[in-house]
Amino acid sequence: MSENTPADGGDGPAIEPVTRHRVRNEADEEFSAFYRSTIRPLVAFLINQGAAVHVAADIAQDTMTSAYRRWSELHTPRPWAYKVASRALVRKFATIDEEPVEEIPEPTSLLARPDAIGEWETRHDALPLLRSLPPRQRQVLAWTLAGFTPADIAEHLALPGDTVRANLRKARRAAAAYLKAREEEQ
Repeated sequence: MSENTPADGGDGPAIEPVTRHRVRNEADEEFSAFYRSTIRPLVAFLINQGAAVHVAADIAQDTMTSAYRRWSELHTPRPWAYKVASRALVRKFATIDEEPVEEIPEPTSLLARPDAIGEWETRHDALPLLRSLPPRQRQVLAWTLAGFTPADIAEHLALPGDTVRANLRKARRAAAAYLKAREEEQ
């Protein structure tokens, strides 16, 4: 086989290993930048939808692993990642099984400082509000807080636009009432 003959025996020019390596490195660098800019907001997005921190981190990491495997196919990776992660969370909520144990195991954490969760929640006053909302309103508001428009949300969740806007309106009313009640308490 000559130097310019493709490996598959076809008529076109062969892709040289150096070119293939360069293309792969560029794709890895592109994915790496996407990962760094998306992983934390994705975890926050899942927490805003009601996930515990460790569950949100696991789902976000699994989503990023899937994104890396499909990187060459993804044309809009950010919405794809949010959609995949959101669906994984819904599946997780739907399949929660209780497993009784004789003794409660010692808590462990992958976080450098487990006490940082409380600090994070204190800085993010929206969490108690989000947790008080019905699931669909919480989901729509979480997508909105992540920077998606109602049209984007409707498309990604396969919902009618009117449904998204109505849930967003209800969530905003609930937020206003929550904030007003909190002001009156102080």
